[in-house]
Amino acid sequence: MSMKTLADAFYDELRDALSAEKQLVKALPKMIKKASCEKLTAALEEHLSETEKQVERVEQAFDDTGKKARAKTCEAMKGLITEAESMLKEEAEPAVKDAVIIACAQKVEHYEIATYGTLCTWAEALGYDKALKLLKQNIDEEEGADKKLSQLAQAINKDALVVG
Repeated sequence: MSMKTLADAFYDELRDALSAEKQLVKALPKMIKKASCEKLTAALEEHLSETEKQVERVEQAFDDTGKKARAKTCEAMKGLITEAESMLKEEAEPAVKDAVIIACAQKVEHYEIATYGTLCTWAEALGYDKALKLLKQNIDEEEGADKKLSQLAQAINKDALVVG
């Protein structure tokens, strides 16, 4: 795809975000299955539900571009998920495994926050009001999930310290 304009770049990045969210919908259940802390499981399940809605919002944001909602493989998310899957295969005490799950999930959240930050800035510059409103909802949820994971990490990391 040629990126001659900011609108072209926006469309390309939106396609990437759609792929990222779809990949995450498939990956989160694996993380949920490996979590042992009930609060972590609940937080991940809640974020899975949010992520499913985020996919819908990204698809709706394409309306402002006048182009079809079509994903383009997000290599960054693919890498983050591959890394998380590799780490989850490692033998670890439950609290340590939970700490690792949080670390992997926060890497994903930070990537998504950066992506949505860029998309929101570009949507505003391009006058894509509908897309901006939808993408702001997504970034708000990503920031909320990251904050919740940080709060959970405080207790889980303490538990992981006393293991062994």
